[in-house]
Amino acid sequence: MSKKETNISSTKKNLPLGRKGLGWDNIYFIGIGGIGMSAIARYFHANKMQVAGYDKTQTEITDGLVALGIQIHFDDAIESIDAVFLDKEDTLVVYTPAIPVGHKELNFFKDNGFQVIKRSKILGLITENTFCLAVAGTHGKTTTTSILGHLMNVCNVPVTAFLGGVSENYNSNLILNGTEVSVVEADEFDRSFLTLSPDLACITSMDADHLDIYGDASELKKSFEDFSKRIKPNGKLFVKNGLPLNGITYGIEDVSDYTIQNIKIENGTYVFDVKTPKTVLEKLQFNLPGRHNLSNALIALAMAVEYGCPSWQLAKALASYKGVKRRFTYHIKTENLVFIDDYAHHPEEINAVHQAVREMYPNKKVLAIFQPHLYSRTRDFIDDFAKSLSQFDELLLLEIYPARELPIDGVTSKWLLDKINNKNKQLVGKKELLSQIHKSNAQIILTMGAGDIGEEVKHIKKEFSIAS
Repeated sequence: MSKKETNISSTKKNLPLGRKGLGWDNIYFIGIGGIGMSAIARYFHANKMQVAGYDKTQTEITDGLVALGIQIHFDDAIESIDAVFLDKEDTLVVYTPAIPVGHKELNFFKDNGFQVIKRSKILGLITENTFCLAVAGTHGKTTTTSILGHLMNVCNVPVTAFLGGVSENYNSNLILNGTEVSVVEADEFDRSFLTLSPDLACITSMDADHLDIYGDASELKKSFEDFSKRIKPNGKLFVKNGLPLNGITYGIEDVSDYTIQNIKIENGTYVFDVKTPKTVLEKLQFNLPGRHNLSNALIALAMAVEYGCPSWQLAKALASYKGVKRRFTYHIKTENLVFIDDYAHHPEEINAVHQAVREMYPNKKVLAIFQPHLYSRTRDFIDDFAKSLSQFDELLLLEIYPARELPIDGVTSKWLLDKINNKNKQLVGKKELLSQIHKSNAQIILTMGAGDIGEEVKHIKKEFSIAS
């Protein structure tokens, strides 16, 4: 163990979340514009530490950090790093696993004796001496985490919540209301969640994903089993009913420990009861559409109940929850046209969005625009993607967003398009996207994907807001 690693352990044991005690004055982030990285950067900046970083692309997220006074540059060059962050005795370097191995800055810090750690490790260190509530699962993590953070905040719990998306309630991916309790998204990618030691944890789903990392679904399942063993003594694990793990169960209209009953839709809002192990909470309201979001709301509510939040405050908090940007986000909502954007990038997530759209707009024609994310994911789930995308009335398919990957021979959007059972389908480039949407008479426009399709949303909104 290095001197600096010793400093982390010895100093941190007696310090609550939010106190400067990691052993460094400066935190430098490589990949600072990532949604998870930027939340941690905001956290350290709020706690009066010097923060700076690199990212490949300028975005709304990096603009928000710069507005706080955080220095960010977009060229991979050592000379662009401010001199204060080149002191290895006072600088901790945090990086995301999405950074390529040949990155100049990352290798400079590693080669010159700086303490360099992954994002998951710093999140584990920040939360280790808090009462930690962690949300894991291949789907639903971000929405569930943001609901839980909102519930705890409205109930005036001294909480810091690190979100994997931008909350509509707070216009931020960080909720900061105290330092005693933490709410975190426990990410299974790269087995990152194994750095956490939560008091309360949930697992929302264990569908196969990230097979480029795990190899096969059995290894992914094992990682969730390993995560369940990370829970602190006397802690509690919540699992969605039907998952192959023991814990407090939750589900919709079933016999789970926590279950939603008597579901109605009134003016676009879900109204329902929740049966807990001890009581029934009646006529709760929740504004996000889709049964998957009802499930997310239920587990967030269950964890908040087990923490000790009073039911009357929870009911008020749940009704006031607005959602997460790029999670079934409305950009146009008129009688003539609805435009919704969603982060869905896995077949099961696409199915969930389809269910929500059909439930809310049962007699409307839906045009779906999808950008596949990762060559490996497209290859591994090609038939499932084809089946899920075939459900929409019309489909425009963009090229695969590569993210961290190099192309895989034969894995293309054209391959996926050919497998989709839908006569109204077309492969399009971004330059033709607006003109192709104009050719449709669909009343619902839906964009989906985890790549840079989000950058097209503002153009679509601008183009069609006037027409609607």
